[in-house]
Amino acid sequence: MAGLADSGSNPDVDLLYDINGLAKDAPGWFDRVMEYVGEYGLLLAIVLLVVGCWWSVRRRGDEDAASTVAALVWAPLAAGIAVLVNVPIRGFVERPRPFLDHQGLEVLVQGKTDYSFVSDHATIVMAMAVGLFVAHRRFGLVALVLALFGGFIRVYMGVHYPTDVVGGFALGTAVALLLSPLAMALLTPVVKAVERSPRVGWLVRARGRAERDDAVIPEARSERTSERDLAA
Repeated sequence: MAGLADSGSNPDVDLLYDINGLAKDAPGWFDRVMEYVGEYGLLLAIVLLVVGCWWSVRRRGDEDAASTVAALVWAPLAAGIAVLVNVPIRGFVERPRPFLDHQGLEVLVQGKTDYSFVSDHATIVMAMAVGLFVAHRRFGLVALVLALFGGFIRVYMGVHYPTDVVGGFALGTAVALLLSPLAMALLTPVVKAVERSPRVGWLVRARGRAERDDAVIPEARSERTSERDLAA
């Protein structure tokens, strides 16, 4: 399976050189920025989007807050499961890193000795982005754009073929979507139980919002009781 990209006429290799060639023409400081963004920055940004979405959901305190928070919990879990699924895939395909088989690449990160297909970074960011999209469309769209950009950067850095990234996107999406119904069935009751807890219920809905919601019900009941008394 190591011969997936042995031919220089392979469009996958041609696209690799085209994208990585941009790194050769860029100033050194820009490549350092791209290196940091590709290794850590975009993943951190998507994690912050998940946290920001959770904060927005709990503060708003809608009736479906529990199911949305459950979907947010699923996003990082989906990423972890997708990486575990990738372990046997990498071992089966055994595709070397592109800089080991092709000369003249501008490699921005040294020390990558593991197999190239499928890209763990692409798998993680796409699984989290799709999981976030399931929970919240607006936050999810931003995460999807960041994930796509992250895949581009992995090729730019010279550490992955384009098909490594596409494979990671496909794997992350498949795990996040196909296992989502089962995950939601398991996670939603747990999150609802947390929501009812007086100690940790704030993790799902803001305390002030929950108290106001609880206060509305007795008042409504009192009004209905008074109306019945007057009618009698």
